[in-house]
Amino acid sequence: MNRTVQSEKTRNAKPRIKGIILDLDGTLVDSREAYLEAMKTAFAAIGQKTVDIRIATEIPKRLEQNLPINDLLKGMNVKKFLNVYLRTYYQATATKSKLIPDASDALRKLSQNAKLALVTMRHVPKRQVVKQLEDLGIAQYFEIIVTALDTCNSKPSPEALIICAGKLGIDVSESAVVGDSVVDIKAGKNAGARTVAVLTGIFSREELERENPDLILESVSQLPGFLDLLLK
Repeated sequence: MNRTVQSEKTRNAKPRIKGIILDLDGTLVDSREAYLEAMKTAFAAIGQKTVDIRIATEIPKRLEQNLPINDLLKGMNVKKFLNVYLRTYYQATATKSKLIPDASDALRKLSQNAKLALVTMRHVPKRQVVKQLEDLGIAQYFEIIVTALDTCNSKPSPEALIICAGKLGIDVSESAVVGDSVVDIKAGKNAGARTVAVLTGIFSREELERENPDLILESVSQLPGFLDLLLK
């Protein structure tokens, strides 16, 4: 092989994946019921009796992307709504979130080939997340867990991913980031990691496609079948 061509391929080759960093809500657990309960409780707290169910997923979409929700709450007390909404959501996730079908088996298979870490932007102590993972029977698969309280900047900042990779003992470019939201994919790209989008969250395929992830899967349960593509 021509030496110049060989060196060019070497420069362009992506590093082998040694770690997989997974999001929690919408990726490993279905949190739609928690979003709905949070919205209903928050509307009740501000005296709003009529609830438009259509915005149940629009609110968390906006919040994940740090976008305003004032237009969804015209004439309402947005600050009070958010205080109640977030508090209720974090409480509801412990009881309302359900494990994505076959996610546990997928994590078992993935953990046999790569180090696993979990990143959640929930503003809760790590012990609460660990407790939920234990209740779901998947805590043993994660070497590292990072919450919003462990970082100064939320996604799409790559900070949480860089922290995870460092604790796993790998370079962040040697990781794949798996998530259901556009900010997961943006954060992964900002970190220089490979990115996998799953369709079990509140973002549509079209919204995720615009971020150009390396893979789009119906569910994390499919990820072991594509692992060879990531490990190359």
